[in-house]
Amino acid sequence: MSNDPTSRQGAIDAGDRLLAAHEFDDPFAAAFKATRMPMLITDPRQEDNPIIFCNSAFSRLTGYGIHELIGRNCRFLQGPETDRASIAKIREAIAVEEDVSVDILNYRKDGSSFWNALFISPVRDKSGEVIYFFASQLDFTTVKSREAELARARHFAEEAVAERTKELTDALRAQTLLVHEVDHRVKNNLLTIASITKLHARMSNNDTVRKTLRSVLNRVEALSTVQRKMFTADDVTRFDVADFANELVADLVGSLKRSDIRFTADLHPVHVPAEKASPLALIVNELVGDAVRRGLADGGGEIHLEVRRLNGHFLIRVADTVSPVPVDPEDHAFGQVMLDTCARQVGAQIERSVEGHRTDVRVTLMVGEKAE
Repeated sequence: MSNDPTSRQGAIDAGDRLLAAHEFDDPFAAAFKATRMPMLITDPRQEDNPIIFCNSAFSRLTGYGIHELIGRNCRFLQGPETDRASIAKIREAIAVEEDVSVDILNYRKDGSSFWNALFISPVRDKSGEVIYFFASQLDFTTVKSREAELARARHFAEEAVAERTKELTDALRAQTLLVHEVDHRVKNNLLTIASITKLHARMSNNDTVRKTLRSVLNRVEALSTVQRKMFTADDVTRFDVADFANELVADLVGSLKRSDIRFTADLHPVHVPAEKASPLALIVNELVGDAVRRGLADGGGEIHLEVRRLNGHFLIRVADTVSPVPVDPEDHAFGQVMLDTCARQVGAQIERSVEGHRTDVRVTLMVGEKAE
């Protein structure tokens, strides 16, 4: 408050003149005094732009008596935590005589703080000169407190989510490492079994035993390829049948070292859950192995491999054209049992058509979220 009685009296006189300009029953004056919204008027033509009039609502908001408010600049409501940028914004708007709206932390007479939604507007006379500044306030401390509570709650929630995400990420990383380790050990075990089987076949003098062991070795190597593919994949939970099938058939045909075998392929990526990898790999292996047994290994021919999605189904198709040779009944029967068993395991349907020397086998199974 100004220590100069003359300055304070000037503010009082200016307020009296303002009231005198409005009769007692003036609706504006009555509304200004009675409204529950804190309001005040300052006079920029006096030194330091003092308050010359305020209503009871403003007195209640700030804790000061009206006689304590008249003659003071509104800066007395500022305190240690009042934002300097907000103060500067108010000063600039008053200096250039423009409206300003700002949320600012103010202080009451008892030292308690409140959040003030402040609006200041210049009042001009007929000539356009600013003769007053009108200011209204709104205490939104409760809203601000709720915002702070929400911000704290959001912060705690974000911390909890981040912590839980880290736990899940660590758990997933550990699980992935475990799966890779299991796959690695399974692959090594299969390679060991394949080595033992191969050694036994080489050392055996019995043609039937050697033939049987080579048959076992062929299937073990197919499973070893599956494990190798799984172990080197980025996602150990998914398996690309087309990629595996292409490598398997190329290796089988290549091992025959026959220039009269023509291999073609129409392959499209089809990913299936890891648990279906082994039976599907054995299905491909049996289909190609059947073509080899029926004459591909003896007289050459054509073999075509197709893997794709088709009308909501996953299709594996192996077509071959070979000159037929006698097939070992036991080998043929065992191959059919293997094929049928693996097909049942994954819920696949097998259709076989034979026209002359051409055999066409189609294996279909449902794909999609439910089936997979």
